[in-house]
Amino acid sequence: MSDDPHTSKTITAIYVVGPSSTGKTTLCNALAARLGLSSEVYITEVARKVMRERGFTRDDVGKVEMQRAIMEAQLAYDESARIYAGGRGGAGVVLSDRSAVDAVVYAELNDDGETGAMARTLIASPPFQAALPAYRHSLFVLLQPVAEWLVDDGVRSLEDGWRCHEAFRVMLSNLDIPHIELDGTSRWLEERVALVRMFAWK
Repeated sequence: MSDDPHTSKTITAIYVVGPSSTGKTTLCNALAARLGLSSEVYITEVARKVMRERGFTRDDVGKVEMQRAIMEAQLAYDESARIYAGGRGGAGVVLSDRSAVDAVVYAELNDDGETGAMARTLIASPPFQAALPAYRHSLFVLLQPVAEWLVDDGVRSLEDGWRCHEAFRVMLSNLDIPHIELDGTSRWLEERVALVRMFAWK
């Protein structure tokens, strides 16, 4: 939880991240329903919107231009949701299906030179640096891969699930962003919802 700079209200922000087809959207939809969240504070997957609007495809995942566009769009949604959540009509809760950290992770995973230069460029950008303090006072929920859930819809990145999961784990640690992990044994939706709610308001 953190105090939003635009308001005096304490904001509880939850970001659900992880490899493709780990149940992120299913979990987020269930959480939003249980918490009665409006669209102003529930951020649905930004990457798809950016790809559709900017004409990016799965082949562009390794381009810094695509990941920067996704990161900046995510951060804009983050700020808008936090302002609304902390306002008079807000409930003090923000929920997001993915985060700006996702763009950094995918930039690192798809850096052909394997130098980490793309990821470092995104991390060093002023918008990301400005968002880091809020991310460090949020709850990040990292989901582990579940092989039988993987579906190729032509948009998702079909990266190696465990390699991607480890990249998220290392990146969150390097950025000093606290997180919890839900492993593949926690597949019952209500159990996942209960676990997230327990950690968010412990």
